[in-house]
Amino acid sequence: MQARVKWVEGLTFLGESSSGHQVLMDGNSGDKAPSPMEMVLMAAGGCSAIDVVSILQKGRNAVADCEVKLTSKRREEAPRIFTHINLHFIVSGNDLSDKAVARAVDLSAEKYCSVAIMLGKGVEMTHSYEVVAK
Repeated sequence: MQARVKWVEGLTFLGESSSGHQVLMDGNSGDKAPSPMEMVLMAAGGCSAIDVVSILQKGRNAVADCEVKLTSKRREEAPRIFTHINLHFIVSGNDLSDKAVARAVDLSAEKYCSVAIMLGKGVEMTHSYEVVAK
């Protein structure tokens, strides 16, 4: 997987995924677009929601709606990493049991959601750079 991020103006950047999708990010407290940390939080919710819906559908459950409300806490000092994230799922459908939804949420959290699992265990970061003369 690859991606690129290109500076647009001010603290606004355009990210492009290897699949060709683009997303705007803003470092000015989300003035023009979500901040990178907001994107990370939404990615955790999106990844988990995809898992939950997929697991429920594979179990032949009739899912009508799924929403994840995310709340988080971050450190006050730099680096302002997340210290706590809560994912609250609101799932609706015909004859959905608490047991089926609980199982789907547990499987996502423990086995399938790459984003949430990565955030929960920490990430080793490496850095490199290239200087290009203009």
